[in-house]
Amino acid sequence: MQTLTTDKLEAGMVVAEPILTKRGQVIAKAGEKLSNQLIAKLTFYRIESVSIEEEEAPEEIPVAEEPAPSQEPKATPKESTSRVSDQITYTQRLKASPSFQKFQTDYALNITSLKKNIEAIKNGGDASCTRDMLENCESLFISKTSLELLDMIGNMRNLEDPIYSHSLNVALIARAIGKWLKWPKDALNDLILAGLLHDIGKTEIPESILNKPGKYTDDEFETMKSHPLLGKKILNGKGFDSNILAATLQHHERSDGSGYPRGLMDDEIDDFACVIAIADVYDAMTSARAHREPLCSFQVISQFEKEGLHKYRTKYILTFLERIANAYNNSRVMLNNAKTGRVVYINKSSLSRPVIQLDNGEIINLADSAYNNIFIKSIL
Repeated sequence: MQTLTTDKLEAGMVVAEPILTKRGQVIAKAGEKLSNQLIAKLTFYRIESVSIEEEEAPEEIPVAEEPAPSQEPKATPKESTSRVSDQITYTQRLKASPSFQKFQTDYALNITSLKKNIEAIKNGGDASCTRDMLENCESLFISKTSLELLDMIGNMRNLEDPIYSHSLNVALIARAIGKWLKWPKDALNDLILAGLLHDIGKTEIPESILNKPGKYTDDEFETMKSHPLLGKKILNGKGFDSNILAATLQHHERSDGSGYPRGLMDDEIDDFACVIAIADVYDAMTSARAHREPLCSFQVISQFEKEGLHKYRTKYILTFLERIANAYNNSRVMLNNAKTGRVVYINKSSLSRPVIQLDNGEIINLADSAYNNIFIKSIL
């Protein structure tokens, strides 16, 4: 075994000991081969060195004598005929795809670039960095449908980074919403920038509060609620579009007046802020938290339905939820009672509770009162 600094690692090397983040999250297991994507991930997590198995010298292979005429060559073992591919989930196939592996690398590079640009803005830089930010993001969504992009984001969850990975995710989700709303390209670009910068005020919040795993005290929550005002203050007077400033200030406002910092209602809230608000909540709910696992898309839709769609701009939230739900029509799912099946019909009046055909052939409509205690727990 030898220990190498991260910059000395090469694809193909074998990890000798588990690689953990500072919080104990496993990045790579012992015996796992390094890939370029995994090395980029180590850089992203600021792993300084890694224990690598030393390569063994190849054994000297003696020259075989020619077999006697009576000897028969050994038969080559037949490959297993089991349908392993049938047991592989969609998520496993996605993570093994070359497009996702490239996405991982580009994602890590985007996070590094975003950190540098935000630091530059805080240190007096202006909106001249936006072209660089947009060009970097383009590598993540080019040649992908909006739903393919959301699936990839869903498999790039990072507990170590409460600001930058979330901001990048919100930017990409907001762009998808904007495309579904048929917004023009200039507006989509502003949505991306609004997503990237909407939480810049959190960089002024003490880490002891920002990274607190448990419930906030009243004072801590008031400190957290100050981040929209802090963000607007950082961006003010630096040449950023008014929509980006509004999204930074208003992304926690709600149409029913229950949001903050000003308790705005309905049309008082900027359109860009309304889209960023939906993307912000969706990413938060589909991300892992210290107290819970990430929610699947149908659970998130259910949360939106329960909490009240009236909190969000009606056209925007309905477009988003209908697109998400319909994307998973015909997908295999697992219910909370451990039964599995396939989504065969989306109920427009209850998007989170579609009709399911179970593996035994039984068809159940989750919107029926008889199934009130049954819900989709995960998408397979």
